Amino acid sequence: MDIGMPELLIVLVIVLLVFGVGRLGKIGGELGTAIRQFRDGLKSDDVPPVKNDNAPVTETKPATSGEDFTWNGFDPATPRKEEKG
Repeated sequence: MDIGMPELLIVLVIVLLVFGVGRLGKIGGELGTAIRQFRDGLKSDDVPPVKNDNAPVTETKPATSGEDFTWNGFDPATPRKEEKG
């Protein structure tokens, strides 16, 4: 099952009706900008990252595994209570 030119034209007309010409132009411009930034990002991978000695030092806590893990009062080891309603 191939998609031919008549099917593509029908889809284009439906998209124009749904989004409108103005919004479709904005979407196209944003898509083009995103693709350009992505390509620039791929090209700039060759540049080594700059080390910032003035960055604040933050202490990180190692991830825990076991009984002391809770997240906003949620303990994954405790079974959930069934809500009655």
